[in-house]
Amino acid sequence: MATVRTAHTVWEGELIKGSGTVTFDSSGIGEQAVSWPSRAEQANGKTSPEELIAAAHSSCFSMALSHGLTGAGTPPAKLTTKADVTFQPGEGITGIHLTVEGEVPGLDAEAFQAAAADAKANCPVSQALTGTTITLSAALV
Repeated sequence: MATVRTAHTVWEGELIKGSGTVTFDSSGIGEQAVSWPSRAEQANGKTSPEELIAAAHSSCFSMALSHGLTGAGTPPAKLTTKADVTFQPGEGITGIHLTVEGEVPGLDAEAFQAAAADAKANCPVSQALTGTTITLSAALV
């Protein structure tokens, strides 16, 4: 069965001086302020579309990697994934770099790299972002 998750944003004013609030409707976890300066300059306690993409990508990738490792008989004890989404004003999102560190008993570095590459290619968020260059660093700890 398909699921639908919903968020909405209320924006007031012009791009540069305006601001908005994004609300996480499906989860009910609250709302976050968003503004052009938080996107193109410093966050200053506000979020941005790129940070939201980074959150979605890091969590989706971690789930995909965990699933792949478990299916191969080497479930992870722990995966720590960071997604760096680069935004260039005037160009847009210019790249995403995933960094994952894993504790996976019984797995060697080469097999971990292969599993991570597969997760990068096949997690639903990666697939949704195919127009963006996605790079990966993966290491066992």
